[in-house]
Amino acid sequence: MRGVLEVCVLRVVGLGPTYGYAIGQALEEAGLGSVKGGTLYPLLTRFEQAGLVDIEWRPGAGGPGRKYYTLTAAGRAEAQRRAGDWVAFSDTVTRVLTTSDEDAADLPARDGHDEGARKGDER
Repeated sequence: MRGVLEVCVLRVVGLGPTYGYAIGQALEEAGLGSVKGGTLYPLLTRFEQAGLVDIEWRPGAGGPGRKYYTLTAAGRAEAQRRAGDWVAFSDTVTRVLTTSDEDAADLPARDGHDEGARKGDER
């Protein structure tokens, strides 16, 4: 989730000014499940510190004010870059997972002697 959450939050914020709760709702409605405030708000703070989002406090309707987030030009560029990276990664994973047994010979094989092999790994 962590790898995709950042790009999804950037995408939601890129749709127009929005606040934290609405971002979480949009992600849940999109099928990503419930994103806790303890995950979402620190991420938004990092985006703010990195100059990817601007914030604006707006008065609440009968309640406390809300912090609205809008992508900066740097945020739009970062969202596009991360989306491109995700699509490339997703395409690669899809190719690996959907490769037929006959075509599997084209995939790099692990012979159990590489540095990443774990002791006791069965191949």
